[in-house]
Amino acid sequence: MDMPKHVSVLLEECIENLNIKPDGVYLDGTTGLGGHSLQIAKRLTTGRLICIDRDESAIRRSKQRLKEHLDKITFVHDTFSNAADIVKSLGLPGVDGMLFDLGVSSPQLDEAERGFSYMNDAPLDMRMDDTAPLTAKEVVNSWPEERLQRILWDYGEEKYARRIVAAIIAYREKKEIETTLELVDIIKSAMPASALREKQHPAKRSFQAIRIAVNDELGEVERMMDTAPDMLNKGGRLCVISFHSLEDRIVKNGIFRREKGCTCPREAPICTCGFVQTLKSVSRKPILPSTEEIEINPRSRSAKLRVAERV
Repeated sequence: MDMPKHVSVLLEECIENLNIKPDGVYLDGTTGLGGHSLQIAKRLTTGRLICIDRDESAIRRSKQRLKEHLDKITFVHDTFSNAADIVKSLGLPGVDGMLFDLGVSSPQLDEAERGFSYMNDAPLDMRMDDTAPLTAKEVVNSWPEERLQRILWDYGEEKYARRIVAAIIAYREKKEIETTLELVDIIKSAMPASALREKQHPAKRSFQAIRIAVNDELGEVERMMDTAPDMLNKGGRLCVISFHSLEDRIVKNGIFRREKGCTCPREAPICTCGFVQTLKSVSRKPILPSTEEIEINPRSRSAKLRVAERV
């Protein structure tokens, strides 16, 4: 199996911030093609790495990339929001570090048949897990108008959401929308000429919004932030790379709740709400890719890495 070209985002920064111990237990909740996992595994001697991905093809490819370290690795086909349950099911009391790269992997974007791309014609799919029931085709053909407008506005920040959805509704009343380029043409038909001249592809924001909805990406992040940090051992690190402002906000707020979540009035002399700090931010601001990394990998431009430590 040929390995697709892939560049891991903020790789050095992630490895540095995980503070990897040779005998530690680590979890890569979004393994993808295994770029981050490989660098973790290389630093383990008697330690263990748990590699999770909801995409079975990603697991198959990462096994090839990590073939020299398979004795240290447990692969799990599941969603990263179940990380805490996975750790428990493996009989582990906790882990020393967790990494979650929330971006869509390059093969998912580049392989036309997956239906993520607005540049190639393919069936409307966009599932990260091809065994999941919900597809982009179902979303655009059956979701009500108000719901479609909300996801395009909230998830894609698409200012022409109302016009685009109106065009989708009118089109699907005549026939089912079946392919990516069919949807692209509908989106373009609804946008003013000035928007079509923008540097960004006119369908980019809408495709992003539909992909997020299909894969419940924000819900996954919320569930992960609610449960995964509880499985960190004291001093263990949580590293999360996000590419979307909504994802980053969930991660930021999730860390804040565990760091400074006391609900007592400011004037209260002591805490009476029962809050116990479980995380502390390693850096006040997110870590961003360097200019050099962005030049090498333009897809890293919007990446933000937040790091927190279990206390």
